[in-house]
Amino acid sequence: MKLPAATAHALHARGGTAASSAPLRIVGFDPGLNVTGYGIIEVRDGQTRLVEAGTVRSKGEAIEDRLLTIHRGISEILATFRPDSLAIEQLFVHTRFPKTAILMGHARGIICLAAAEAGLAVHHYLPNRVKSMLTGSGHANKEQMQLAVQRELRLHVRPEPADAADALAIALADYHLRLRPQPGRRPQFRENT
Repeated sequence: MKLPAATAHALHARGGTAASSAPLRIVGFDPGLNVTGYGIIEVRDGQTRLVEAGTVRSKGEAIEDRLLTIHRGISEILATFRPDSLAIEQLFVHTRFPKTAILMGHARGIICLAAAEAGLAVHHYLPNRVKSMLTGSGHANKEQMQLAVQRELRLHVRPEPADAADALAIALADYHLRLRPQPGRRPQFRENT
């Protein structure tokens, strides 16, 4: 399977088993203007597995060119893997780094545009909500998040780079917080048309 031209690093799943229900594919994005992480998981009969994770990079270009590179990479990921659901990190503004939030907002907008073009609803999660769901602490560091994703997906090694691990964490959060069957609650899943 050919990866997007903008993808610098990708982690692939190996193997798989047949199951009785159709799999649900979720893509998560950790947006950034320099590096956008993506992570795709598949859920079948309540079991999650890694499909692929990697990054879309856009360094050293004018902002409009960088945004085009991100859009093309995201669009190719969505067309290649055809996810059923898309989750993205919600914008968080730290008072000491307002410029970072503005730049991240550009990347988020491009991801939302690509999702709309693909007919996918976008589900937004605050970083501390994702961290809390996976580690029990809303202030978990990158290494703790990588270990949590490794555990959840039963991987032999920690997912690298951290941007891809964060994207996988967002996909896992989408499943656990919105789609995972719980007593008395119906999943809020919308199929693609």
